[in-house]
Amino acid sequence: MLNRQDCASPVVSWSMAAHPFLVSSCLAGIPCRYDGNARPDAEIIAAVENGHAVPACAEQLGGLPTPRPAAEIRGGDGSDVLRGTAAVITDQGEDVTAEFIAGAEKVTELALAHGITEAVLQARSPSCGCGVVYDGSHSGELTRGDGVLAAMLTQRGITVRAVRGNRDTSTADENAGSPA
Repeated sequence: MLNRQDCASPVVSWSMAAHPFLVSSCLAGIPCRYDGNARPDAEIIAAVENGHAVPACAEQLGGLPTPRPAAEIRGGDGSDVLRGTAAVITDQGEDVTAEFIAGAEKVTELALAHGITEAVLQARSPSCGCGVVYDGSHSGELTRGDGVLAAMLTQRGITVRAVRGNRDTSTADENAGSPA
């Protein structure tokens, strides 16, 4: 089960990381978000450049293009998607659950192959969100829960934290239901 304390912990300095950690590619400055943009975070970019972090985008690795329609989890959170009781649906009504699961599996395999024990992921994302994700209505409303990748990594024992780019940490997401 996801450790909410870990999810809400602010991200500190990664310059002294003893082991490599996983990061959302968009935080590393790679334009892979659904809208074709990045969500660059200078400290995470430096960690990648120094070999302390491994970037990955589960949605791209799952076969989705960039840009792509916005997607949200309907009927639960990432853990529910992995149990088969929720789905990832685009704002155009397309079910992309299989792609989200496939991408999460590939990123999890990558993390385990690199001995990664910690991940810093993009907050609120249906893949990477940790503790808070959009509610599936495509209305900007938030709900408690985790993205598909965050849930899978947590199930495999990897500590997950969320960042909203440029040090805006998941602690700001404690007020679910208040979109930023």
